[in-house]
Amino acid sequence: MSDKRDYYEVLELPRTANEEDIKKAFRRKALQYHPDRNKEEGATERFKEINEAYQVLSDSESRARYDRFGHQGVNGNGSRGFEGFSDFGGFGDIFESFFGGAAGTRVRRGGDVELGVSISFRDAIFGTNLETEISRREICSRCSGTRGEPGSATTTCQTCSGSGKVRRAQRTLFGNFEQISECSTCRGVGTRVDRACIQCHATGTSNNRRKISIDVPAGVDDGTRIVMRGHGDVGEFGGQAGDLYVRVHVELDRIFTRSGNDVLIRAELNVVSAMLGGLITVPTLEGDKEIKIDPGVQTGHQVILRGLGVPRLRNDGPRGDQVVQIAVITPRSLTNEQKDIVRKLGDTMRATDANALEPVIVENDQSYGSRSTENEDDNGIWSWLKGAFTGQ
Repeated sequence: MSDKRDYYEVLELPRTANEEDIKKAFRRKALQYHPDRNKEEGATERFKEINEAYQVLSDSESRARYDRFGHQGVNGNGSRGFEGFSDFGGFGDIFESFFGGAAGTRVRRGGDVELGVSISFRDAIFGTNLETEISRREICSRCSGTRGEPGSATTTCQTCSGSGKVRRAQRTLFGNFEQISECSTCRGVGTRVDRACIQCHATGTSNNRRKISIDVPAGVDDGTRIVMRGHGDVGEFGGQAGDLYVRVHVELDRIFTRSGNDVLIRAELNVVSAMLGGLITVPTLEGDKEIKIDPGVQTGHQVILRGLGVPRLRNDGPRGDQVVQIAVITPRSLTNEQKDIVRKLGDTMRATDANALEPVIVENDQSYGSRSTENEDDNGIWSWLKGAFTGQ
């Protein structure tokens, strides 16, 4: 015995239902359980069951066999599932076939507009306001959206008789239906102008360049996209305007580098400053600041300045930090006098630590990035060293 439900029960119909009753019941149930509309669990199976019941009961011969022999009498005629819906893109198309959904399509949302802007590193950190120009579609300034030359008369569109819509017959699973679509002659307006506007060519809109102000929030990063609702192309027939998408490019800074919400700078120390330590002045986003360097600092050492980094967008959390990365610079070439001073320094180091000048091998350490550089102008360092060893 078949475990399928009675087809009349599926469509909630009495067995005396006529052809029109079956169509109405199917429309109601199809709209209720169509998968594009109903996301509840089991909706797809219910829709298949409804479709199957309709295919059997809407055909007089298969219905007669079903009434006499039940499910066995139709021999699987109702197993075609979604066949018959190939002409529909989804729930919206079915709805249009039932109720003429194109009747409301005159209202159109305007298109979106994209714009790229470049700002400085500091403007990205602290935010800024930009004034720039965009090109977008606006209501035609010559015809004020009427589509015709000023003073031009309008007449009823003969194609659609002023309705803005045209009807066409379509044979579907439900029978013969009239589908309503926008009139291609008047583009859904219902009227035609005697003389088309020479500026917008009877479209009612035209491309204009417009100055706008853009608020860039503090903390934006390179590639951030700002959305300005309603600043895109104008909508048609009272439709909502599109949006403006502003993509931000942040220029590189001469000193600062961004890493997430932190900013990095590189502070280069000569060997004497690195050996002795002391106070040095470094730039920050808030101005110059003194920091303490411990004696014997090495390349790769970092000094963290809390709260001097990048503000978080929408104030979502604490501000980032500034990281000062220390690099010790070794002179590349020395005068003979400078070499003598360094040798004397080396002799004093040997006297205190026999292994002081022996190399220390560090395996796979990527953090040591010391670099050598020319530093012939650093005579003050060598004067100090010379005085230290000669007593002058």
